[in-house]
Amino acid sequence: MTELYDFDTAIDRRGTWCIQWDGVADRFGVDGLLPFTISDMDFATAPEVLAALRDRLDHGVFGYTTWQQDDFRSAVAHWYATRYGTEIDTGQLVYGPSVLNQLSQLLQMWTGQGDGVVVHTPTYDGFRKAITGLGRELRGVPVGDEEALVRELARPDAKVLVLCSPHNPTGRVWTAAELTRMAELAERYGVAVVSDEIHADFVHEGYVHVPWTRVAGEGRWALITSGSKAFNFPALTGSYGLIGDPADRAEFLRRMETAEGLASPAVLSLTAHIAAYREGGPWLDAVRAYVAGNLGHVAERLSADLPELGWEPPQAGYLAWIDLRAAGVDDAELQRVLVERERVAIMGGAVYGAPGFVRLNVGCPRAKVERGVEALIRAVKAVTSSPSGV
Repeated sequence: MTELYDFDTAIDRRGTWCIQWDGVADRFGVDGLLPFTISDMDFATAPEVLAALRDRLDHGVFGYTTWQQDDFRSAVAHWYATRYGTEIDTGQLVYGPSVLNQLSQLLQMWTGQGDGVVVHTPTYDGFRKAITGLGRELRGVPVGDEEALVRELARPDAKVLVLCSPHNPTGRVWTAAELTRMAELAERYGVAVVSDEIHADFVHEGYVHVPWTRVAGEGRWALITSGSKAFNFPALTGSYGLIGDPADRAEFLRRMETAEGLASPAVLSLTAHIAAYREGGPWLDAVRAYVAGNLGHVAERLSADLPELGWEPPQAGYLAWIDLRAAGVDDAELQRVLVERERVAIMGGAVYGAPGFVRLNVGCPRAKVERGVEALIRAVKAVTSSPSGV
């Protein structure tokens, strides 16, 4: 399948206002680094999406538009039916400019100042910013620690569980049993669930994503997602969600259309979603297979040069979450060597509340992955063989 598409040829993203490439100095303080950072890919989106966008551009009129039409609704339903074997109620659909914007609206609807919002740790930094920025208290529970999850959900002021499914940054794919248990606990303690499923389309072979709609009970819930992660068009903006309770759904739409003034979505985002969900499946399968190969290469190189890490590829996504604690690495010194000597930008785990880890984005041509993993190996060896990395 991958032979039908060219993922090896690098596309120059410099000078395109790209955060990963042009904005690297904002986070790392130095320009010109080879970046493996923010979670977008260096690949052009699916040819079918590009063709649909060109056709829409050729129309030439870009007036106010609506997402509440059958082309969009049926495309989403088709995607869930064909990719996840799940029938969704399209009457539950809502729309927003981004997944994080949807999360912010839901937190404002379902929580008040100082209320507890439960998340799994390590935690995607966007969640942290959204929760604490609204004056809510972020309460972390380690991935897989059910005792801690029960304890936090049971607190009287715990109001929302923000679930990342699959989990970012670890790439964990929750099983149906795990999700059912979370739904039972949330309903028992009266906690609403917001399930961010933007990484769902990138689940790797051997694992199965279960949409929250399949396990949701009688409690409050929302599933929020977008095709932008899997098909690599976040700059077009646009996300959608499913909200179970009709009154909550009506309030969400009221907020978006009146309080937020976002009644008209970006037409190119709608165009891209419809084309991706109707025609983009083969491209997605191919890019996911290519990324799996990239992750396999990282595993092979780490196993050869840093076997003490025991690293294995994630169950989902194109982000290699690497535990360096067994190597005894000092985070600050590692970052110094990566930036100053190796000239690469790799996200440190402290960003996600997990010192001792790094997150390496391998959604890119294999040659770039090779440069990144070799730089990481050299840097780890440098800082563990010499306190100053020299």
